[in-house]
Amino acid sequence: MRSSSLFIILILIVCSLGAQAQKSIFNGKNLKGWTAHGTEKWYVEGGELICESGPDKKYGYLSTNKEYKDFTLTLDFKQEANGNSGVFFRSSIEGTKISGWQVEVAPLNSHTGGVYESYGRGWLIQPKKEDEQWLKTGDWNNLKITVKGDEVTTWLNGHQMIYLKDEKIGKGKGFIALQIHDGGGIRVRWKNIKIKELK
Repeated sequence: MRSSSLFIILILIVCSLGAQAQKSIFNGKNLKGWTAHGTEKWYVEGGELICESGPDKKYGYLSTNKEYKDFTLTLDFKQEANGNSGVFFRSSIEGTKISGWQVEVAPLNSHTGGVYESYGRGWLIQPKKEDEQWLKTGDWNNLKITVKGDEVTTWLNGHQMIYLKDEKIGKGKGFIALQIHDGGGIRVRWKNIKIKELK
């Protein structure tokens, strides 16, 4: 009986440690821990992070000050107006020229959840046509990204969108960044941005 109780306690401790491993990287108050690149607008409103096209209508990025190698990232996004955006990983930047890989966040049938290599090979993988339907237009969506070694898997609203194994990604390193596309007229809301670093 005592051994069973100790086993249960051990399981609870392990589960607790696992839960604690996931942490928020957006505090809902300000942009602490992040750096903006470009002239596009990044601000906090009602506990949500908002990106908006600025007067220059150029590319803009908001990057983490910390680099992340292997991780599971989860976040919620809501596209308002044109929602062409994305989540970069293992990336670096000079001015507003970003190098790395982007998980697409875009309007319906524009490959949300796919992976694009910036200033490189372009699209590495796009979701199947029938999986594009999982995007909820004008509503909150949940995006999950796992990057481990040379493997990338994405889920949109609980549905797996892509799995990719790529040697170049495996060698990559850098920060996570949110993107606002050029062209103007873009507005996206973000919240519940959480990460779990993987060993």
